[in-house]
Parts: sequence; structure tokens; C-alpha cells
Amino acid sequence: MIERKFVAEKMREFLVNEYLSKKLGAGKYSSFDIKRTPLGERIVIYTSRPGVIVGKGGENIKELTKVLKTRFNMENPQIEVAEITNPDLDAQTMAENVVTTMERFGPKRFKSVGYKVLQRIIDAGAMGAEIIISGRGLPGARAKSWRFYAGYLKKSGDVSVSDIKYAHCVANLNSGTVGVKIRILPPGTILPDKITFIE
Repeated sequence: MIERKFVAEKMREFLVNEYLSKKLGAGKYSSFDIKRTPLGERIVIYTSRPGVIVGKGGENIKELTKVLKTRFNMENPQIEVAEITNPDLDAQTMAENVVTTMERFGPKRFKSVGYKVLQRIIDAGAMGAEIIISGRGLPGARAKSWRFYAGYLKKSGDVSVSDIKYAHCVANLNSGTVGVKIRILPPGTILPDKITFIE
């Protein structure tokens, strides 16, 4: 019974995330967080452009609150908008950056785009990052997959689940569809395998 409740909650979170990304659009919405309080559910929307999401006189917030109540059965949703201080460390923002560049200029220079975005992430202070660009839309006869990586990145364990920022975006090009996956290990992450000696 408890398992079903957890699955239902996670499913609802997934559907809310899908709705927000479609409604708010690329380049505006990054991610969201649900915090349960005695008064209701507090939804924190993370974005690099808070003014656009709030809207004129808070119109967008009122509309989102109404949809969350009726469509997703939330009792008393309270929406907060939090600004992303460093967009270069946000996986969703960087993935959308790669996608918009490829949709604008085409897939021919995808390697330079991948390396440029990777360098931006590392220069922002990330401990490690990985960008995977793959799909039929890349130049060449067959489907390809290219991996750009730098620094230190955890692929398994609790750190990979809870600390690594992950995003997936799709670019619809004339040559085909291209998928972009980005993983970022934020600065200051405490790793379990790091040993400090007490003097």
C-alpha cells in the first residue's frame, strides 16, 4: 500500500515536470521541487528568467496554481520562483543551449559546440561534466554518438542519484533527431571516497 503511494507521488511529479517544461518553454524552465508543509504543497520553480515565469501582475503564477489544483489534484499549491544564480552549472539550461545552437546553425559544427559548452561548465567551477550528443541527425551515414567529458564524475552510488545534475533535451533538425544528455557534478560536492587525514 505504501509502495503504491510512493509510485503515485513520483508519477505525479513526473507529469507536473512534463507539463511545466511544455508550458513555460525552453530556456525559461529548468526544474522544480515539491516541499510538503502543514498548509499544503510548496512548489519551487527554478529558472534563469524569473520575471518571464511570474508574468505581468503574477498572471502566470495564478494560472499555474489553478492547473495544479484541478489537473494534478493538489490541495493548496503555493508556487515560488527561485532564480538560478549560475546558469552554467545548470544541466537543463546547458542542454537547451546545445539544442538551440544546433537548431539554429545545423549539426555540422556539433563537436565545437560540445567542447565549448563543456569548457563553460568546467570554467564555472564544476568538479566534472559529461555531454553526450547522439542520433541520426549528426553528419554521417549511420547513427552516431559523441561523448565530451572533463573532470571527475560519479556514475554509480548515492552521489550519482542525489548530487549529479542530469538533463536530457532533443533537437529536431532537417537531417533527423539529435538527443543531448548532460551530467554535471556541482562544486563543493562531498564525495564518500575522499579521505582527509587528521593531523
